[in-house]
Amino acid sequence: MFDMRRREFITLLGGAAAAWPLAARAQQGERVRRVGWLTSLAADDPVPQAYIAALLQGLQQLGWSVGRNLRMDYRWGAANAELKRRSAAELISLAPDVIVTTGDSNTALLLQASRTVPIVFVLVPDPVGAGFAASLARPGGNVTGFMNFEFGISGKWPELLKQVAPSVARMAVLRDPSAGASMGQFGAIHGVAPSLRVETSPIDLRDPVEIERAIIEFARAPHGGLVVLPSGLSFIHRELILGLAARHRLPAVYPFRFFVEDGGLICYGPNGIDQLRRAASYVDRILKGEKPADLPVQAPTKYELVINLKTAKALGLEVPPMLLARADEVIE
Repeated sequence: MFDMRRREFITLLGGAAAAWPLAARAQQGERVRRVGWLTSLAADDPVPQAYIAALLQGLQQLGWSVGRNLRMDYRWGAANAELKRRSAAELISLAPDVIVTTGDSNTALLLQASRTVPIVFVLVPDPVGAGFAASLARPGGNVTGFMNFEFGISGKWPELLKQVAPSVARMAVLRDPSAGASMGQFGAIHGVAPSLRVETSPIDLRDPVEIERAIIEFARAPHGGLVVLPSGLSFIHRELILGLAARHRLPAVYPFRFFVEDGGLICYGPNGIDQLRRAASYVDRILKGEKPADLPVQAPTKYELVINLKTAKALGLEVPPMLLARADEVIE
């Protein structure tokens, strides 16, 4: 799936580059606007490549083309906190017209560097609680964008895990201990746990060695399952998490579909590709003179449920027909 998206991404950028000399001659008087991009992930990761492709396609539909009237400046965190901080500062120093970023940690870094450069975020769970916006309706500063979760959604993840794997009695919740949203989401999960007759315990996502040690230790006792919370660290370490879940036969629920496309059992969450396409409309409006302060933060319009039947079979699970009927996509 993501190999295909990588090819689409490369084709899109390659076509834009090839068109540049011709477009430059045809549009010599047209002003070129500058858009920055910052993510925690690495440049060769297929997930941000798919996100960028969606953003560029959305911008093209609104009349913005790289090489004609648009320049993109990309910066990557690559799982390195110091590199991410430097990347945020570099982007601000380029004085772009607007920056698009993913997640709350990147948004916070950009805000530390500038309170004037317009910023459009995607996949941020609690922008008001994080201090990015005064309110959802009127953010009031230089930042606006698209939320990915309300805290109430967090209770759905353990419920889904119990539906697909009824024998689960212990749930390890993989969270980013530095993210306030992760702590709030863990609290919501812990709150519904008694009604599901499950025990919950946190596993903090810090470094690969610690993650592997904690999951191996958790898997020693029977009837365990995983709830993986959305964060930059769960994105970065997803191959490790997916591999450990498979090796130790731990049913797991994930926040985004690409986990399930890469072999995870089940996910429930917003579509990140859709958020990037919608973000293109805010970039367009800011480039045309509107201010982030006046653009309301938007919630997801739809949550999607994706189930990987191949993984369910490998874990010896029978997915209930009612759950299959509710799924937006079933991978066989």
